[in-house]
Amino acid sequence: MSCGKSYVVSGSRPLPRRLARTAIIVLTAAATSLGITSARAGAPQFYTNQSFVEDAIAAPSLPITNPMAMFSYVLSNLPERVKVYPTENYYYFSFTHDHVRYAGNIRLDVVDRDNGKVNFAYYVDLAEWKDQDPITYILLDQRNGVKVEKLEPLIYRISYGTRSVVFELNDLSKVKPPPSVLGADETYIGPVFDESAMRFFLVFNRKLKLFHYVLDETIPIADQLIPIPGSERILIGKRTGFAYYRDDKAERKILIGVFEGNSRVNNYYDGPFDQLPDNFIEGETLREAILAVDPTLAGKIDRYGISPGGQDRYLIAPYRHYRNDDDLMAFERCTTSKRVPAARYYECFVYDEDSGMQRAEIPPPKPKSRARPNTSHKHL
Repeated sequence: MSCGKSYVVSGSRPLPRRLARTAIIVLTAAATSLGITSARAGAPQFYTNQSFVEDAIAAPSLPITNPMAMFSYVLSNLPERVKVYPTENYYYFSFTHDHVRYAGNIRLDVVDRDNGKVNFAYYVDLAEWKDQDPITYILLDQRNGVKVEKLEPLIYRISYGTRSVVFELNDLSKVKPPPSVLGADETYIGPVFDESAMRFFLVFNRKLKLFHYVLDETIPIADQLIPIPGSERILIGKRTGFAYYRDDKAERKILIGVFEGNSRVNNYYDGPFDQLPDNFIEGETLREAILAVDPTLAGKIDRYGISPGGQDRYLIAPYRHYRNDDDLMAFERCTTSKRVPAARYYECFVYDEDSGMQRAEIPPPKPKSRARPNTSHKHL
């Protein structure tokens, strides 16, 4: 896409583009059922096929070709205050128009929200069996009659016409990994809150020049983890399909796999590669880590790993897109292989797309740039 900011991998094997997620009401209800809202409900949200059918057969008339009218429609359907959980600051929504589900997002991007700008996008929802439909994207500010005010750190008010909504971004500034979670050669980059409702620590290994998403277990995790047959160390989330390896050397679980089917349909569970800890990256920590991996990017990325013009962003996705348990067993075969030196143990958790192997099982690769278009057109 030439406009806005979204997510895809350019390079040897593209990852599916993610665009938007779920209906506002459904997203709020799902968050409540996961116990991540400020006021716990007495019971989880209840869903019926009746409501699904009646939504599908209705044919509401929406000004779908007019982005400003659609922005007004979205704001008017939000409560006066909303919580933005994902750490790249996307607020997802969906609606039905002419029997077809549309999806979209409002994003308060860390790079331009303090300049009074907000990203807005919507489109026909993506499905694996059809090509992607055109996306409507617009960067809004006072020239469009849209006012973005910073009320407090991580709290913004967006106003258009007579409607105002306060957006509370997810404050994870005090989230730190326990000392036992970090290795001697590792740097903590920041906290990640994925739209799947899973939280991670983004960690960089300075010696081996690689990244890990480490499961944050300082809070109750929003999933049930079960071991796969034949392994005591590989666990899969029953809700998310995220796969983890229980580290032999530290008390932690490293994300090693995301189910490929979820990645293809771009749902909540396609992995945390697009929810970097934007609000909590200290100084040059992330850029220095990226340049340690790929020195050729010097002068070509900002401190968030974004290229000039904002179209591309460095991809951090060391995990594998798996189809079956055997894909995941490759990680255990690597960690127990006599051919893998002990010093390269953590390279077993980085999957190399070109070779189809764990990085520890191949000669150290030459640095290569990995990028994803950094647009707001993310998909569920």
